[in-house]
Amino acid sequence: MTKRTKNPEADPLDVLIVGAGFSGLYQLAKLRKDFRVRLFEAAPDLGGIWYWNCYPGARVDTHVPLYEFSDPDLWKDWNWSERFPSWEELREYFGYVDSKLHLSRDIRFNKRVKAASFDEYARLWHVETAAGERVDARFLLFCTGFAAKPYLPEISDLSKFRGAVHHTARWPQEGVDLAGKRVGVLGTGASGVQVVQEAATVAKTLTVFQRTPILALPMRQKKLTVWDQSKMKADYAARYARRRHNFGGFDFERFGGDSAIAASADERNDVYERAWAAGGFSFWAATFGDILTSIESNRTAYAFWRDKVRARIKDPRTAEKLAPTEPPHPFGVKRPSLEQNYYDVFNQSNVSLVDLNETPLIGAIPSGLRTSERAFDLDILVLATGFDAVTGGLTQIDIRGENGISLKEKWQTGAKTHLGVATEGFPNLLFAYGPQSPSGFCNGPSCAELQGDWIVNFLHFLRDHQITRFAAAKIAEEEWSRHVEEIGAMTLFSHANSWYLGANIPGKARQFLNYPGGLPLYLHNCEQAAVEGYRGFELSAGNPKGGT
Repeated sequence: MTKRTKNPEADPLDVLIVGAGFSGLYQLAKLRKDFRVRLFEAAPDLGGIWYWNCYPGARVDTHVPLYEFSDPDLWKDWNWSERFPSWEELREYFGYVDSKLHLSRDIRFNKRVKAASFDEYARLWHVETAAGERVDARFLLFCTGFAAKPYLPEISDLSKFRGAVHHTARWPQEGVDLAGKRVGVLGTGASGVQVVQEAATVAKTLTVFQRTPILALPMRQKKLTVWDQSKMKADYAARYARRRHNFGGFDFERFGGDSAIAASADERNDVYERAWAAGGFSFWAATFGDILTSIESNRTAYAFWRDKVRARIKDPRTAEKLAPTEPPHPFGVKRPSLEQNYYDVFNQSNVSLVDLNETPLIGAIPSGLRTSERAFDLDILVLATGFDAVTGGLTQIDIRGENGISLKEKWQTGAKTHLGVATEGFPNLLFAYGPQSPSGFCNGPSCAELQGDWIVNFLHFLRDHQITRFAAAKIAEEEWSRHVEEIGAMTLFSHANSWYLGANIPGKARQFLNYPGGLPLYLHNCEQAAVEGYRGFELSAGNPKGGT
């Protein structure tokens, strides 16, 4: 009789990680030293959003070296070609990280998690993939990011359109040739800005359909040489250390003081000029301390931005649509995009702007789109319509907790969490970069590491104390959710209908999806909870009833 060999893949994992972006890879690298861990990734390769984001012009909006891991072993021999790297270079970077850390050996690609249910008897998560495979894990850690579920708006009769339709987040990996085509771009967020800049150079005609003008900032892109970065690397450690003390996990040092309105006109203008010249998010995050809390101070920032932009646009009517005299919302309360020549392309004869507030979109026709005013013939329609952000990547999976209630059902009226990492009723479940954490307000790699370290320490605490079940306490969840809303009410973020508040998705509960108190305060709260024995969590030790 042949002796049967036990399949180690069939044994329950200590930790199953979902998602191979910055957060998931960081968790895998840290946890696999002491835990039996696997990572499931829906894509066939590493990178998370940087696998899916391959549309024309896609690139990061965080400057080098803040958009990479801070481990010296990973940056000392790696060099970027640009200050703001492209998606192609990000893919190369993830390949480089894998060559150094050999993460792929513990990753299972093309594994899209379809469902997960908690078995209270065994204290295990039963996880099912779209292919019908099942794996069990003691702890389940979602690292799906804030942009895992693209938003596809309802466009009447879209199926009748004879041209091609592509969402920027699901761009064909083989690319799309825009040269000589009649291209329409619906949406003017980050991806819309980047596609417009690229399409304007090659398209026969480019029609940009705008609902809300984007208050984009100058990127100040530049090429980087190996020599440039060899000099920069002497300061890398200090720059990474500054992240935990910055609201958004950047390395900015503020140009101005606490209040824009308290400064003299000359002082204020000097601060704005210097931040504008620095490029990137400097003008958003490094001018004055009250830009996002005082409407008076905010108006000064908007006026400066408006005048800078309007000076680049020849047609006054177009200028008024792109940079209105009166702000469409306070500056910076919707995420600014970074642009290189976005406003300039509207001076080209092949580029036109359609204001959907003036002439609403009626729907699709076989030859293109129709507004209340006229029809637009298109060969390609680009949907740059964003995401069901922060919660959508989680609620699109059928995750069921201790009472069989799904996460989607629980969060129907709004997400509630404890510390932005766990939610009541779903034991042994954690999420990184998720709702009510800094998430969309924070630089991704910074959050992946700084929030990630807390998660790693928590899991080590559970292992060291033989805790087989943890759960967020309901009262702790209520307190954290109230804290998030109270801090948000002190800011200007609620003055806009943005994805920060879930307002871009019809029927979605309006709430602060991201922690609005900044990374330093968030980390303080998390670290204080840890010092107090992980206050807010109900912890149970011992063998589970159905355990082995």
